[in-house]
Amino acid sequence: MADSACRKLRDGVLEGELAPVLLISDANGNSIAGPSIFHYFVRSLASNITSSRSQAKGLVMVAYNRTPDFYMKLLTSAGLDRGLNSWFQVLDCFTDPLGWKKKVLDNLKPHNSETSEIQQEQVTHAGFTVYRDVGNVDGLMSAIISSGGGLIGNQCKARFSVAIDLVSIMMRHLSLPSVASLINNLRCHDQISCVLLLIHSDVHNLRTSMALEYMSTMVAFIEPIAPLPRDSPELKSHPYNLAALEENLKRGRFRLRMKRRNGRVQEQIEEFMLEQADVKFSPITHGNLVLRGSSNIPQVQFNLQLTERERQDRAKVTLPFEHQGNGKEIHIYDGRKGSTEWKASPVSDSQEATRNSVIASSVTSKEGGRGEIHYVRDSDDEAPDSDEDPDDDLDI
Repeated sequence: MADSACRKLRDGVLEGELAPVLLISDANGNSIAGPSIFHYFVRSLASNITSSRSQAKGLVMVAYNRTPDFYMKLLTSAGLDRGLNSWFQVLDCFTDPLGWKKKVLDNLKPHNSETSEIQQEQVTHAGFTVYRDVGNVDGLMSAIISSGGGLIGNQCKARFSVAIDLVSIMMRHLSLPSVASLINNLRCHDQISCVLLLIHSDVHNLRTSMALEYMSTMVAFIEPIAPLPRDSPELKSHPYNLAALEENLKRGRFRLRMKRRNGRVQEQIEEFMLEQADVKFSPITHGNLVLRGSSNIPQVQFNLQLTERERQDRAKVTLPFEHQGNGKEIHIYDGRKGSTEWKASPVSDSQEATRNSVIASSVTSKEGGRGEIHYVRDSDDEAPDSDEDPDDDLDI
């Protein structure tokens, strides 16, 4: 299932659509696997880029939570350091996000003509760019496009990918409408192939989380494997359940919600295991039964499955449209048989005369080869047919 999300990021923009967005949502109170899952997708996307299997020709990492050296070592340890600076660029929003360090250094230096000219918000180094104005969403968008443009160069119709390591820190400096506008502009840009995001959902209100989930084509929820209810006796006796915490440090559930092109939403669930710097995904197992975890059915508060006893009881029910003649032949009048095979209900004399005329005409049609239609008025009050238009006097 995680492989399907990797393929979506690898394939990038489809014809007539916007760039796909994968949002990884975790809660620090339940699981700390969010950054590890994020790094897993970064390595997968980087591997596809280096092997020329991805639509994107480069990757721009907007780093709020880690230093540029961390991501350089992350890709180097995975064996993806070949020509790293030619396809990978880090926009450093971690080192000096508001430019305070630069201002302190400028005050310590003597003010001369050389230092006064260096007043730019971003400074480019080998492999990364220091950005010092994270509160400016327009400048941030321009910095991302500039970093990605340096990777793809002048290649015609070339695209690059964008990854933001922690949107929760970004929202300390930007409002929700600004962040939503930034993500929407990234999706609509003709040079961007896909977008990868990470968010800590427990530090935001429900409105913020739902807005980011709505803008994403894929949402991955990181859930604990051993949740502990708040009102459980174990939690009341001891505020920290060490066994549950230790289990959640190693394992968890990966629930992926994908929006299809036809408007339907597919949800899949599987387990993951953290192994040092890698993540292993596997189907959910219950004893010897393997649960695929794929369903298009929405979650409801009642059971939609039937037990074996319920299936047997349902098979014994005789439905109204089934024959109930107890082995005898049942004659049903279908308008084509004679009056002798039709058991009529008690009717009036006028209705009986009309019915006999219809049956007689049907019999004549069957024997003589020519059919006629006889119409009998129900009462004398019914006006005869006329060729005059009843609406002829209307002025339309």
